[in-house]
Order: sequence, then C-alpha cells, then structure tokens
Amino acid sequence: MKTFKWSAAEVDIAVSKDPFMLRRSKESLWLKSDFLISEVGLEPAYIACLPTLTICSLEGWLRPRYYVVKFLKKNGLLDRDRTYHTVVKVNEKVFVEKFICPYKEAAPHLAQDYAAACRGEVTR
Repeated sequence: MKTFKWSAAEVDIAVSKDPFMLRRSKESLWLKSDFLISEVGLEPAYIACLPTLTICSLEGWLRPRYYVVKFLKKNGLLDRDRTYHTVVKVNEKVFVEKFICPYKEAAPHLAQDYAAACRGEVTR
C-alpha cells in the first residue's frame, strides 16, 4: 500500500485485477512506483486501475517508451495526446510502427536512441 501510495480500496482494485502483483519484490514495485508517479506523473489511483504497468520492465520497457513519448511531445511531433498506458500496452512492433517510424525524417536519431534506452545506455 505504501509503495504506491494507495488506499485500501485501491489495493483491492489492483490485486483483484492482477493477483500475481503480490509476488513481485517490494524493491521492484517501489522503483516502478517512484518512476510512474514522480517522472511520468501518473496518479496512484490510475496505476491501481491499470496494475499491468507493474509487470513491465522498468529499464527495458517503461523508461525507454517514456523517453520516446517525452521527446516527441517536447518537439511537437506527437500528433495527438496519448495516455501512457496506451504507449506501454502495445507490443514492440506496434510501438515502433506508431512512435518511431513516422518520425524518421524529423528525428532520425530516435530509433537508435530508443534501442540504446532499451539496452539501458541512455540516461534520463
């Protein structure tokens, strides 16, 4: 509960949607919680409703995708606002097709930066 700053009701919601969440280490959950709340800006209640966010690898999935979306928004390249969950839930092929390929000309380095981020080579 304390890890995600959830109420008892939010814990019930999250665990009912993903009972295996209880098997994850506290450290892993805390790191993901800190990232999702502090960096991405998600509300704890939003995370409770979408506990699948806690399944994803922080360094191999969550952080690299956030890097791409943040870059695209910062540079005015993302044509419409997307929820972070929408970006995270799609498979790798779809993510690349929707968030990397359309911006090859405007951001030619984005594919390489994303690949490097997935390998843990790009810092925040």
